[in-house]
Amino acid sequence: MTDCTVYAGLFFAALAAATILPMQSEAVLAGLLVLDSHPVWFLVTVASTGNVPGSVINWGLGRGIERFRDRKWFPANARTLERATLWYRRYGKWSLLLSWLPIVGDPLTVVAGVLKEPFGMFLLLVTIAKVTRYLVLTAITLSWM
Repeated sequence: MTDCTVYAGLFFAALAAATILPMQSEAVLAGLLVLDSHPVWFLVTVASTGNVPGSVINWGLGRGIERFRDRKWFPANARTLERATLWYRRYGKWSLLLSWLPIVGDPLTVVAGVLKEPFGMFLLLVTIAKVTRYLVLTAITLSWM
């Protein structure tokens, strides 16, 4: 595999994993770290650079999703959306530091869009969360090698 293919694969795995699609990027990064054939710092950078825009896609979906709330095909009923809204309002923007978590992290980024979290603060907090997650994963993976 060429370096470009490896990096593109990692980027798109991280991008898709950060959206509402059910995917994981951690295994891809860990596998590449174990191979020890690419610079660690660059792998972390590529994974983070893919993962953050995936969350931005969720934020954008959240910004535009409100107009579809009364449609039959809408994935969340009014009660679910209200519960998520109350939770986000209770914990606020700082809950975005948990956007790296499986299962709850991606919906948090959608709710941030629904509640119109300013983009700059959203981007800062999500970037901190995503980069930190990949750094911790890298440290754990490398310590086992």
